[in-house]
Amino acid sequence: MSMLENKTGIVFGVANHRSIAWGIARAWADAGARLALAYQGERVRDRVAALAAELGPEVPIIPCDVTDDAQIDAAFETCRRHFGRLDLMLHSIAYAPKEALEGRFIDTSREAFRIAHDISAYSLVALARAAAPLMTEGGSILALSYYGAEKVVPHYNVMGVAKAALEASTRYLAYDLGLSRIRVNCISAGPVNTLAARGIAGFVDMLKHYEAKAPLRRNVTLEEIGATATFLASNGAAAITGQVIYVDAGYQIMGM
Repeated sequence: MSMLENKTGIVFGVANHRSIAWGIARAWADAGARLALAYQGERVRDRVAALAAELGPEVPIIPCDVTDDAQIDAAFETCRRHFGRLDLMLHSIAYAPKEALEGRFIDTSREAFRIAHDISAYSLVALARAAAPLMTEGGSILALSYYGAEKVVPHYNVMGVAKAALEASTRYLAYDLGLSRIRVNCISAGPVNTLAARGIAGFVDMLKHYEAKAPLRRNVTLEEIGATATFLASNGAAAITGQVIYVDAGYQIMGM
């Protein structure tokens, strides 16, 4: 039997074939899960629809602006009508205004700080709150973080602070939802050449640095991140919750 056979889930954050969310969605689908893909804005609708078609003929695509509670409620109502229940949810959403990812962190504006935390961290809380009533048989909620939540990564700036809030939120959600047998974890992936990553100054140099310094002397692939996400979504990870799992070719363990 496939690892995720008979499981249902919703994926937030698929943008294109290079996005980490797509790598995970594809891995979950390959492992037998039935999925819905959520998207934000008509600009990406057609692209997400094309990706959904690759997963199968009956993959719903659902509009959802995660800053709007009414849209969040509507998205999960669509899941309820389509699936009846949920087992899996992926949060792969992060955003900060471009000017906040340049220059010094100390110059971050109040509004940029608010936006980054609302979209990148609070949205996990809002989505988990809406998903939990549908996870009647327990479930797995997975978020995506990055090393910049733990250590300073130049130019990551307010996004690193928001990711730290995301990781703390993961732990508190894991505690709150534990009695409902809902597990909440993070994957902290090494750098991947995604649309979002290319907005960070010096990203190409970052890829080269990881390849030179990580114990495995290489960068990670979408397939490897997807494999870890599939394990965390499966019954094999039934006792794992509130954790940040590094999938970064070992880079996180290094000092100098």
